Amino acid sequence: MKFSNFLFPAAMSAADDGRIIDETLQEAQLTDALGYDTIWLAEHHFDGIVAYVDPVSFAAALAVATTRARIGFAVAQMALHHPIRFAEQIALLDHLSKGRMIVGLGRGTAYNIYDYQGYGIDHTEAQARFEEAEAIMFEAWKGQPLDHHGQFFNLKLPELRPAVFTKPHPYVIRAAATEHGMLDIARRGNPFMMNVQSNAITTQRMDLYRQTLRETGLDDAAIATKSDECWAWRNVFVAETDAEAERIAVPAFIAMHEHRVAMRNRIYAEQKASILPMPPPGSAPPAHAAIEHALVCGSPATVAEKLGPLKAAGVGGLIMQFRLGPISYEQAAASLTLFNQKVAPEL
Repeated sequence: MKFSNFLFPAAMSAADDGRIIDETLQEAQLTDALGYDTIWLAEHHFDGIVAYVDPVSFAAALAVATTRARIGFAVAQMALHHPIRFAEQIALLDHLSKGRMIVGLGRGTAYNIYDYQGYGIDHTEAQARFEEAEAIMFEAWKGQPLDHHGQFFNLKLPELRPAVFTKPHPYVIRAAATEHGMLDIARRGNPFMMNVQSNAITTQRMDLYRQTLRETGLDDAAIATKSDECWAWRNVFVAETDAEAERIAVPAFIAMHEHRVAMRNRIYAEQKASILPMPPPGSAPPAHAAIEHALVCGSPATVAEKLGPLKAAGVGGLIMQFRLGPISYEQAAASLTLFNQKVAPEL
């Protein structure tokens, strides 16, 4: 399995932004020094749930501050990006990182309508904008003149510069939050990134993914290679004992999710606007907000045991968020280091 660190740092107030950004860069450098495979970056706006906000800009800092780890997006919200501007930025990052970029793409958030409102984008257009933008980027990276007339973009350019470092283009992977989305990716013969799900759903989707690849005509070796490129997300906290891990991680996890829904609730109270229907009071949380599914915490032995089913499911890599909500940099760094020393070898 591949192990990675998802830098998803919350700044609980605007006064914390600068400090958290500085500490996140420090966490990235530690991740690189410890030998993790990938450093992942997220994109969210206007609420502080991702202090650095823009994964493209922050990736440029990581490209020169690290030397070994790949740098990935989990994910860039493509409905909010102009495809030519984004293609140029990725080409530059491809050079700065010497080919270490993983261009993780998604249509955009399924929860925070204010992300779209702030950019003047209709959230119902997000998927269509994503599809068109991705197709434009692949064409632009070919280094040929581009003349495009589509639903959202009318473009004419002689050549994209800089030319990409990685030929024919930087590595691109899509995220899938639903089974339907995963099946669409599988039918194209591509790997995917899975958001937080229960172990049972994760296993079910990986089985269905491999079955779908087989139906497209891929042989067992090709299916194994594609599966090895698939990633699943979990929130992870490791301490010397189960009790110590739970004491720190459980309240931090709860505070993290309260922070993530606070602006969503505020906007709904002010505008009665949301992307998905607001959950009724007292309803069970989805898997990504449920401690039993989304949080893996404990001693090294406990964490290794809890992550074992993901290895058995055939997930190729773990996207692990170590800094949870208000926990300190020092606590996150200790967890990150302990995982590397005592959990990774068991897996």
